[in-house]
Amino acid sequence: MLCLDDCLDFCELEQDEVEAIAEHEHVPVIVAAEIGCELLKSNDGVVKLHTMILDDIELALAHGRTEHATELAMTYRHFQGAHPIPGYQVSSL
Repeated sequence: MLCLDDCLDFCELEQDEVEAIAEHEHVPVIVAAEIGCELLKSNDGVVKLHTMILDDIELALAHGRTEHATELAMTYRHFQGAHPIPGYQVSSL
């Protein structure tokens, strides 16, 4: 039987990134790991993952959960570095 750590090792996501997917999709973390793994296989999927995390940040802010929004922003910065949006160049400004 696979555990969460096995799934995280298999996909190219960190635990906090998978937790953000689980939060967005309202699914258990182990299911979110599978979703994330599949979405990383296509450019459209990578864009969808960016959108999920950004949606989580927006929702946290809308509910006054600023500490959680900050945690998610850190998660997003890492995700953005590891899985940039295909064809999108981040400005150095």
